Amino acid sequence: MNKIRKGDDVIVLTGRDKGKRGKVTLRKDDSHLVVEGVNIVKKHAKPNPMKGETGGIVEKTMALHQSNVAIFNVASGKADRVGIKLQADGKRVRVYKSSGEEIKVA
Repeated sequence: MNKIRKGDDVIVLTGRDKGKRGKVTLRKDDSHLVVEGVNIVKKHAKPNPMKGETGGIVEKTMALHQSNVAIFNVASGKADRVGIKLQADGKRVRVYKSSGEEIKVA
């Protein structure tokens, strides 16, 4: 079970964008995710007349390793760790480690 999922509000812990917050827009693979507005780089793109694309310098959001982000706890206003709790009916839910509250996906 992935502890950080698409749609979660996360905060960056390390690197150039430390302290920035954003929503997870995409999980690239098991360990990398794309967060909106974070880790934006400038890429040089060649024009492709067959697709109607113009060339130039474009800004692109790149993936981050999931160890560099933490889920944002709105109640405390800080980064938090994620735990897994087993409910009585056998269903597994994600909870905040600090408070034990269930994580609601917006």
